[in-house]
Amino acid sequence: MPEQHHQATPSSLVGVSYVMPVLNDVTHVRAAVESILAQDYEGPVEVLIALGPSIDGTAELVADLAERHPDVRVLENEVGSTPAGLNIGIRAARHPVVVRVDSHSMLPTDYARIAVETLERTGADNVGGIMDAKGETPFEQAVALAYTTKVGLGGSAFHVGGAEGPADTVYLGVFRRSALNRVGLFDETIKRGQDWELNRRLRETGGTVWFTPALAVTYRPRSTVERLARQMISTGLWRGELARRFPAANGIRYFVPPVMVVGVALGVLLGIGGIVQAAMGVAPWLLIGFAAPLVYLLFVIAATLVYARGRGARTAAWFLVVLPCIHVSWGIGFVLGYLSLTSNIAKHTGR
Repeated sequence: MPEQHHQATPSSLVGVSYVMPVLNDVTHVRAAVESILAQDYEGPVEVLIALGPSIDGTAELVADLAERHPDVRVLENEVGSTPAGLNIGIRAARHPVVVRVDSHSMLPTDYARIAVETLERTGADNVGGIMDAKGETPFEQAVALAYTTKVGLGGSAFHVGGAEGPADTVYLGVFRRSALNRVGLFDETIKRGQDWELNRRLRETGGTVWFTPALAVTYRPRSTVERLARQMISTGLWRGELARRFPAANGIRYFVPPVMVVGVALGVLLGIGGIVQAAMGVAPWLLIGFAAPLVYLLFVIAATLVYARGRGARTAAWFLVVLPCIHVSWGIGFVLGYLSLTSNIAKHTGR
């Protein structure tokens, strides 16, 4: 374990600042804020909402929340990006512990209490747990299933669970504000994947990032294929960018989807070449290329049979769509991001 910068302290009344960037998310913000206000933590708290330029009623909603609850403050985030909003909230925070909250997430009532206890017990700079994806419609349930299985997003502990201990990164995070200041806050040039990059700097400067399955945050997945694809393309873009910037710090699992996408694409092109060969009366040996998409199709079917069994026919049917949507969108995004095309494409795929 790397040298830790902080010693565990017995106090359970340290002040906590919840920081939540928000942009055009009127559907989920109220539930997210209510989950913060329902915390059983007894120390002093504040809720900082970094509001980006929104046109869907989000601004009016958070203004109403701030008017009704004295602990809620709304901060202007002119840039609108997630890392910019996080940094605005952190700079405005009054308390030594910063809890990152996503507008799509709902914290369990004991989240802050357990997180602060874990910070004190371990001396870590950041603690976090599981992104517990839960859907309401069959499509959302299929997305949630993909998120929480190894065949979906790669099997990281914060997706599928695991033993408590030091980790490369965690979902969201509960930070010592002093540690955030030590490493210079979030990198605002990284629109997605900024958690991983910041945790990398925490670890490189001798701090500990600590995973505990005792922290499980309910996450609401995207509700349509289009929104899911846009999210995955954007996430893949920035994951590819991070892989290019920090080649030594990336696990093999990040390269599986782009390798699959390239392999399937080449296989299809070769297979089409085989059809042309057959039409020209030449031995169509290039048809062997169709083996690549066929193998992937069989993989998707097998994964559906294994993981979606007993989930209902509609959820299982959607899983057949969701899994390749995640893999292909994320893989295409990764390839484009790795080729340094992030800045030209990200603006078309979300913040």
